Amino acid sequence: MALNNLIDSRDVRFILFEQLELDKFCAKYPRYADFDRDTLESTLDLAEKLAVEKIYPTYKEGDREGCTFVPETKAVKIPKCYKPALDAYYESGFIGTMEDPEIGGMGMPALMYMTVNEFLCAANYNIMMYPGLSHGSMELINTFGTQEQKDMYIPKMMSGEWGGTMCLTEPDAGSDVGALKTKAVKQPDGTYKITGQKIFISSGDNDYYKNMIHPVLARIEGDPAGTKGISIFIVPKFLVNPDGSLGAHNDVNCAGIEHKMGIKGSATCTLSFGDNGNCKGFLLGEERKGMKIMFQMMNEARLGVGMQGLAVASAAYMHAATYAKNRIQGAHVTQMLNPEAKGVNISQHPDVKRMLLWIKSHIEGMRFITYYLTHALNVAHVAEGEEAKEAMAIAEIMVPINKAGNTDKSVEICSEAMQIYGGYGFCQEYPVEQMMRDSKITTIYEGTNGIQSMDLTMRKILMNPEQYNYTILKKRIAEAINKAKGVVDDKYVALVEKGVQKLDEVINMMKDQMAKGQFLHLFMNATPLQQAMFMLCMAWGHISSLTITQPKMKELVGDKKGEEREKLLKDNAEAAYYTGKVLASQFYLGAEFPKYFGKIEALLFGETAVIKASDPIFTGMLEQ
Repeated sequence: MALNNLIDSRDVRFILFEQLELDKFCAKYPRYADFDRDTLESTLDLAEKLAVEKIYPTYKEGDREGCTFVPETKAVKIPKCYKPALDAYYESGFIGTMEDPEIGGMGMPALMYMTVNEFLCAANYNIMMYPGLSHGSMELINTFGTQEQKDMYIPKMMSGEWGGTMCLTEPDAGSDVGALKTKAVKQPDGTYKITGQKIFISSGDNDYYKNMIHPVLARIEGDPAGTKGISIFIVPKFLVNPDGSLGAHNDVNCAGIEHKMGIKGSATCTLSFGDNGNCKGFLLGEERKGMKIMFQMMNEARLGVGMQGLAVASAAYMHAATYAKNRIQGAHVTQMLNPEAKGVNISQHPDVKRMLLWIKSHIEGMRFITYYLTHALNVAHVAEGEEAKEAMAIAEIMVPINKAGNTDKSVEICSEAMQIYGGYGFCQEYPVEQMMRDSKITTIYEGTNGIQSMDLTMRKILMNPEQYNYTILKKRIAEAINKAKGVVDDKYVALVEKGVQKLDEVINMMKDQMAKGQFLHLFMNATPLQQAMFMLCMAWGHISSLTITQPKMKELVGDKKGEEREKLLKDNAEAAYYTGKVLASQFYLGAEFPKYFGKIEALLFGETAVIKASDPIFTGMLEQ
């Protein structure tokens, strides 16, 4: 399979090195000084090679085989083809891309970890769920665990011998985590007996890892209701002996797996704790700090899911673009009245060209948002003072925008990619059918997109002291606008400037509603607000991009037109790249971003039908 059928690696490098200047960032901070441009490039090459040669071949096969639950042994079998691919992943050391060398990591910036994972998830994010969850749970232990816990678990989780999960959800406690019923009873030896059930646990059980390390949210007997009374515990599938060897089977078992629309190669398990009254858990961090601790993993997971949405959409686009360039169907529209006209590849038809440009412009904007956010987290970690404070503020407000925006758009992109294929796209013969199925879960797990929108509206904007996060977001967009002036066409710059002004009107209206206690108004408009802000962030990415790409295109292409221009673009990959980048940005700003103002006007209109709606109107029936 051609390398370019998964991800536009040239665009990855554009954002890393031309927009975000990652190599210069590394040179600035001593902890990253060893990672020059050549080293970073080599890492990207290795990730792409692993993605294409080892991970992508498992995509279709793993989906067809799926996972199998064996009731007799309460064990889960994952697709056989996953095992050598996972071996190759762990051998590459990519699980430790951003981890400290002291625990066996590479010590690279977080942005490199995210970029590597975009390549791998574009190849098959089903399989990447296993090390992804393991990485998150390992980081929890590394941050909050005792030295004994770190020594016991981290080395084998880093090597891939042991895996990990994240156990939050229960049958009656999904989005409302505070309603959980899982209980912990303290024992004389300082351990806890855990009883309860967790559902929708990704990678909850499998036959790849020799042991599973479950971070489990539970309420210690006697502690208060709600999230304030929740603690978190390490619950291994097999207890670990003092010498690090596996001991007895802990009283935690898989009770079954879900049969899903997509991500069939990812085992989604129901786990039962303490059915025999002997499930042993070990407190992680302090009592009643469970939600605070788990939020580290949840935030990482939300960023990761936003990246998953980008990755599967990117793969769908690359496949659809390749198909469109090779599928001959119909005469060119300028020859539609000529019965002798030969058929052309469908990428020459205006509507298909529009669909391809629509997808391309969105993916490039999504990649900017994802990378910018990840880079901001890295800056917040290594910088000091106001620079670190601003970086954390921009990261905090962008997490829900990225997770919800990327994943909602991913489903639309996979649908549009299928449309480009026509009837063939609906068939399993081509990969976009699976990509569309796989994309939908990203809008649901790790906090539904409605939850992300409420988090954005309330915690990240209205309840944030003096709306600091929002102020910094506007500051960053304003900086991009100022850089674009005199370089980018005025009509595009003015549009983004106007977009910020209109968003201010909405935020001021919502501040007034909050002051009046009109919370129903705020929550009913949380998702439309998030969708509008995602569009504005996309526009920010494109105006920033044009500031670089428009002069570069002029340098490479000049005033060439017609056949001379087409020949140059065919022969010069860089000229073609920058031209495509400019056109994608102009398309988004000129054809898509104007729709943002309709969303803003709808918010300002103040329609209250949602508040008036009640259960009977949705069923068409009244209780008898």
